Amino acid sequence: MKYFRLLFVWFALSVLISSCREDVDASALQVYDGPMNSAENIHLIQSDSAIVRSEIRAAKQLEFANGNIEFPEGIEIKFFEKDGTLGTTLEADRGYFLKQENTYKGEGNVRVNNLIKDQKLQSEELFWEQNKKRIYTEKFVTVQDGQTLFNGTGLEADDTFTNYEIKNPRDSRVLMPGEGN
Repeated sequence: MKYFRLLFVWFALSVLISSCREDVDASALQVYDGPMNSAENIHLIQSDSAIVRSEIRAAKQLEFANGNIEFPEGIEIKFFEKDGTLGTTLEADRGYFLKQENTYKGEGNVRVNNLIKDQKLQSEELFWEQNKKRIYTEKFVTVQDGQTLFNGTGLEADDTFTNYEIKNPRDSRVLMPGEGN
């Protein structure tokens, strides 16, 4: 009889304790994965031996906990020659810095302009690997090299867009006078 009374008390206490527990909303426990910091009108300059090598401008920057950065309102990157003159520009509707890969990514209307060699590139996506000093894409590209227009899928170039290779070229043509400027 003592055994049943003890069992009954234990059962009653366990029901009482479990019935008082409050259920927690699982969504309240989710980890926040939004931006940790934001900045407006950023202007970053990278130099070497007091000579500007590249310059980055963006209207808005969002930094995340994993170190990735987003430029939701566009990004402009300028590359300078060894003598300090502006050589190449890169602009995109949206930009990203992927920290783990140490790579910048441009999306939307991506444009590269080599001012020295009169070369222009347009694509919907482009990557810039800072350490390897190269730009590349697997997307469709249009390259204007002087008065010649090249189209293709996939491109790899040095980061100044001086030397480039279109991986799957198609449909090239010479521009008519006044076209493409």
